[in-house]
Amino acid sequence: MIPGNRSLSAPSMEGVEHMRQDVDIARNRKTIEWLKAEMTGAIAALFRAMVNVNSDRMLDSLAALVLNSYLLGKRIGFQAEKIDQAILAKLTENIDKGHEIEKWYGDLSDLQRHLTSKRR
Repeated sequence: MIPGNRSLSAPSMEGVEHMRQDVDIARNRKTIEWLKAEMTGAIAALFRAMVNVNSDRMLDSLAALVLNSYLLGKRIGFQAEKIDQAILAKLTENIDKGHEIEKWYGDLSDLQRHLTSKRR
């Protein structure tokens, strides 16, 4: 062996597993940041589409927001079913509190019916 050089040996299985976990954590953090940027972009795209009265882009932006919300939720530890339950609970809470949008339009009840009918 040449002085100053270390011999290279294969990492232990424990070391390999630790490296994999580090890569997974780093990738998850990067994915979370990317999803946050995607959601910010979708909000900006929605506002631009609303100014330009572009229905297709408005719908696309809204769909991207919902999709990315579920994906972000999963990355931070919530399964889609848990998010659905939280949405339904939030709808019920706001209906019971007499939220203005519910009083004026009945939108919360409409959404609650839509989501519960999909679950059957």
